[in-house]
This record gives sequence, structure tokens and C-alpha cells, in this order.
Amino acid sequence: MPMSPKLVLKEGAFIISDAHYSQERPELLSFFEAIADGRENPTQLVLMGDIFDALFGLIPYTYQQNQKMIDLLKLIAQKIEVIYLEGNHDFNLSYLFDTIKIFPITAQPVLSEYQGKKIYLAHGDFYIDAKRTSYPYKLYTAFIRNKYILRVLRVIDNLTGHAILKSVDKHLSMKDDCKEFEGFANFIEKRLGDNYICDYFIEGHYHQNKSLKFPHFTYINLGAFACNQRYFIVKLSNEATLFEEKIFS
Repeated sequence: MPMSPKLVLKEGAFIISDAHYSQERPELLSFFEAIADGRENPTQLVLMGDIFDALFGLIPYTYQQNQKMIDLLKLIAQKIEVIYLEGNHDFNLSYLFDTIKIFPITAQPVLSEYQGKKIYLAHGDFYIDAKRTSYPYKLYTAFIRNKYILRVLRVIDNLTGHAILKSVDKHLSMKDDCKEFEGFANFIEKRLGDNYICDYFIEGHYHQNKSLKFPHFTYINLGAFACNQRYFIVKLSNEATLFEEKIFS
């Protein structure tokens, strides 16, 4: 029996991926303020993960660093539907947002529908099968998202004056989020291959802003908001184009 979509995308929805919001990258704050006060009017807001550079449920220090953005998202969620696919930089978010539809990594890819099109959505950092995902990485991701482990880390971080999280912030601030992924098409073909049959498979994480045609679906890797404030509006103008690309300025 075919699976029913978990989401229905709306015409005019805004899709944002990989903003990596932090004090070093404050641009997303202005964009969310424009949505909150009505200067921008999406019908729906779909956040595709890594919206924050570091926001971890059960680690209050990360809330303090991002409180204004958190408050803005809650305000926007009072006006329109907000959907949040957790990434590898923002997770356990159900502890923070009770009016936002949250999809953890373990629930991704998320089956959605738009104008009769079958669409899978994912941040990108998810498991496909045991053969293609290393055991150490699966162990690490399960470890870092475990609520009991996070509570222990919270105590350690508090006792050390937030040394752990400050070290993480320093490391993240030095990353180049806009570099080209050589051999990307071959990587995606091997990774997704015959695992999915749909019209579109859309994800972030890799920051490539590329569309690839495979036998069973069109693959879209979203450009990162962090690179040039790029976002996407759901608008099916023809069979090849699902989004209208925009730059916020």
C-alpha cells in the first residue's frame, strides 16, 4: 500500500537550508524579522536543517546564544505553518519549539506532496542503509543526540565555563561552507541510487545548489543561505523547475 505524505507543500512556501546562524553570520535574523513583520509573506516556512550553527535541545547555553532567533521563529509559527527538519548542527528541538512541526534525522527523508508530485525532503545527514553508513558515524550521531548524554555534557560544559561549546563555536567559525564538492553527482548517485522512486528528492547539507537528473527522480541540492542569503519559493512553473530562487538583501 502506498505511503501517505507526511507533509503537503504549499504554493508560495519559503524553503531555507543551511543558514548556520551565529554571531558571525547574523543575516538570517533580518530575513526572519521581515517575515515576522509582514514585509515577506510566505504561505509556509520549511527549514531544511543547520539553520543554526549550534542549537542543541537540553543545552541551555546554546539557547542563550540564539534567543532572539528562537523568539522570532516562535512568533512566525503563530502566523503560518513552520516545518523544521533537524540537521547535524540543530537537533532535539522539540524541547524548544512546541508549535513547530519537527522532523528529527531519524524520521528523514520526509515524504511530502505538492500538486500531485511525490517529493522526499531531508537535511542530508541521514542513514540510508547499514552498508553505506559507517558504524562509528552512526554511533557518534546517536551519542550526541541522546538526552542522557546531553545532560551529562551540559553539566561538564557548565563546570568548565562553557569551554566545550566555545571550542565548538571556534571550530565552526573557521569552516568554509561554500566550497565546491568535486565528484558530487557520482557521490549522490551511489548514495541514493535505486533507494527512492519519486518525482523529486530535495536536501541540503552539501551546499551545492545543483539539480541532477537520475532515472527515478530529479535530485535537488539546495544552496546554503549562509553563502549568499539564497532561499527558494515553491512554484512549479514547468516540469523541470520546482522552485523560484531568490536572494535576500
